[in-house]
Amino acid sequence: MRPNREVATANGQTYFVTSNTAGRKPFFRHERWAKLFIDVLLGYRPERFLLHEFVVMPDHFHVLITPKGSLEKAVQFIKGGFSFRAKRELSWTGDIWITGFSDHRIRSDEDFEVHRRYIAKNPVEAGLAEQEGIYGYCSANGRFELDSFPRGLKPECVGAANGAAEAAPFQSKDATVIYGAEVEPDQTKAPERIG
Repeated sequence: MRPNREVATANGQTYFVTSNTAGRKPFFRHERWAKLFIDVLLGYRPERFLLHEFVVMPDHFHVLITPKGSLEKAVQFIKGGFSFRAKRELSWTGDIWITGFSDHRIRSDEDFEVHRRYIAKNPVEAGLAEQEGIYGYCSANGRFELDSFPRGLKPECVGAANGAAEAAPFQSKDATVIYGAEVEPDQTKAPERIG
């Protein structure tokens, strides 16, 4: 049984969000597609969400956002806005996205940093760039105007009972540590979530 999604309506929380293309088609290996997606992302900030970091991989994206409304609505603007423009500007008539997305609520400054580093390293780990900061479709290259990191996140208290759930991204009992986060040994992308 899958747990229900946390209610995320205008709560000021920051999220790491991932969504894959339909059939994992590498649409974004094409410059026109990747640039259009980034244009859509930047076009909705800051009215619909604060955009802290992002990477556009050939068949998926990762973003760190703070929605102004619900998380679901923010992702709808991103995916739906891109689909609308791809149909109009790229003459695409097929499906672009899987249904749904995966998300992780950021719980502390350290958690934010783990996910920021994951985004920066993703193109390097996938063999798309030799080092961080040179991949053209990632905020780590410093060429995009982004919103400042959220302030007021709780620091993680190692060994202290602070009432917050402990949640590193992609936890499992067989996890290993990559970029300071626990992930599956063969995992270089966030797991997909349907629904």
